[in-house]
Amino acid sequence: MSASDPGSSHIKEWVLDRETEYRFELDPGSSLAIRLLKGFAEVFGAELAEGKYYLFGHECKAAVFTWQGCTIEMSFATVAHVTGTPSTEYVSDETPMYAYANVHLALEKMRVRALSVHQGSPLPPGPDAEVDSGPPRVLVLGPENSGKTSVCKILTNYAVRAGQGWTPIYVNTDPSEGGWTIPGTISAVPVTASLGTSSPASPLGSAATSAPTILSSNALLPLVYWYGHPEIKRNPLLMDRLIRNLGENVVERHDLDPEGRASGIIVDTPSSFASSPSSTSADHRQTLIRACVDAFRINVILVVGHEKLNVEVQRAYGSRMTVVKIPKSGGVVELDVQYRQRIHAQQIYTYMYGQVVSPPRGLSASVIGDADFDGRLAPSSSVIPFGELTFLRIGEKSMAPSSALPIGATRTVNEMHPIQLDPASPGSGLLNAIVALLAPPVHPEETERYDEEVLDLQVSGFLAITNVDVPNRKLTILSPGPGSFSGRTATIGSFEWSEP
Repeated sequence: MSASDPGSSHIKEWVLDRETEYRFELDPGSSLAIRLLKGFAEVFGAELAEGKYYLFGHECKAAVFTWQGCTIEMSFATVAHVTGTPSTEYVSDETPMYAYANVHLALEKMRVRALSVHQGSPLPPGPDAEVDSGPPRVLVLGPENSGKTSVCKILTNYAVRAGQGWTPIYVNTDPSEGGWTIPGTISAVPVTASLGTSSPASPLGSAATSAPTILSSNALLPLVYWYGHPEIKRNPLLMDRLIRNLGENVVERHDLDPEGRASGIIVDTPSSFASSPSSTSADHRQTLIRACVDAFRINVILVVGHEKLNVEVQRAYGSRMTVVKIPKSGGVVELDVQYRQRIHAQQIYTYMYGQVVSPPRGLSASVIGDADFDGRLAPSSSVIPFGELTFLRIGEKSMAPSSALPIGATRTVNEMHPIQLDPASPGSGLLNAIVALLAPPVHPEETERYDEEVLDLQVSGFLAITNVDVPNRKLTILSPGPGSFSGRTATIGSFEWSEP
């Protein structure tokens, strides 16, 4: 490491040896710009272009890895324009990248075989020629803070970089992460360009609805379902149904695009799939893993750094599919509850106002390029009458377990029952709520649908209720863009947000 110009002590250079990585963690309010000066490097499988600045902010935690060695330059800043450095930064030569690269090569062979079968071409020679020629449909499991999402990004980015025109479908079934929209959702999208990393508020890049589409990674149009809560245990029955809905859509897309099907699927999962603090949650966990396996027709399961889970999954699925345990990276950071809450709030803000990462002092927009860090949006605030939107909650706001009910008693409302809310009611919970605007039903005659079929409707966008004016029976709604909500239906979850 060496400092550059004495008058610019906030600039550093790091020379990385082959097969090492520079790891860093940013504090709140700080930002970092990285430029590759020489050699080859990547961030979670996304290749860095030489001479280009890459910005990181909003408490980002990431790593720059190099297979062949490189020199990188870092510029640091804080929002208060006080020079600073990452709270943690170091170089490690102990990485799991060899294992991840080997997994990628195995998946690549499956893609080539699947495409050869579809095109009627001879299968590639070798011991794998007689192996099942289905495309890779991968489920990634692991405990909390194991780096599952990083593994999924690396495998997806390696597939995109392979130069074969692959467009793997990345599926996010972790509602606490948010994917391409906001927390509380599960989603899927075919990936055509490397997924970048700049902020945990956009862990998988930005969708076309909330970022400039000048970047190919921002031109994604994800298929989204709204679960509405960060934790699976809140309503596992609803999560099961949404996973199966998402899987049905993904399979249907592949049925219509046999060549695209060869690219395969990579499914990221919540950490709760790997932990079982009680027998009840263990039952739900097994049910939801099975829902993913069935819905996405999984044929490969990767278990990240969890011996007990690996044995359990091998016992349940090893006889009919490939189950592989892969190492956890030593750079994985333990994330606390407060950090996750801050990131959730930042994700919602980013959805409404776009992502803006303040560049370090001395780096202008002309040097970096506006599209790389300045994706600011101008959301629309509108006032509507109470009756313009129909609001639903799935199940009761809080629901005791069945074992807590009196002997012989049954629920009057189950976990899957949509309940219509009255905005004027003190218990509606609409003030500062985030609600999902459901896509209109396919058939016009089905506009009035308050039964469980609304659970199968996709999300067309999200709204924030910023004011409830009961005397005048009006709502103030913040949305990413203007539009009419007349006759539409929206569902509420447990997420609340107010503008900072």
